[in-house]
Amino acid sequence: MAHDDPVGHASADDEYLATPPDSTYEHTDAHVGPIVKFMVWLAASAIVIHIGLGFMYEFLIQQSMIAEQPYPLATGQEPRLPPAPRLQQFPHNEIYQFRLDEATLMDRYGWMNKDAGIVHIPIEEAMRLTVERGLLQTRTPDAAQPAGVPGQMASDASSGRTMERRRQ
Repeated sequence: MAHDDPVGHASADDEYLATPPDSTYEHTDAHVGPIVKFMVWLAASAIVIHIGLGFMYEFLIQQSMIAEQPYPLATGQEPRLPPAPRLQQFPHNEIYQFRLDEATLMDRYGWMNKDAGIVHIPIEEAMRLTVERGLLQTRTPDAAQPAGVPGQMASDASSGRTMERRRQ
């Protein structure tokens, strides 16, 4: 009798067949009292929440009537420009105008700062005067070391301006 019920019932259904003489319900049913209490509290909290939401919506409607804030994407507004620097609208036209202005500045004489006595001259004239006055520094042939000396190579640090002796 390894399968005997410890309570003394021959089968699981015997428990439901035997009822006490004074009971009018099954003892395995849920208790009605806690279920009713839960339903009352649920209804009360639902009513309180709905009343609270009604007051909140009424408050929000009043706030929206007081301070009318325009939306940035509203259709009736003027278009706002982004902060500087902005993208170029017509880059080809702007670079063309820039080059024209630079060409006129490079091809004519004029004052840069009249109070300080600074003028500008055409670029071709400035290059000619620089060469005539010898303002460009050039290396003379006698200052350079002969490249044919054995063991002498251009140094890396001087970009070839000086020669140094290297091991081979």
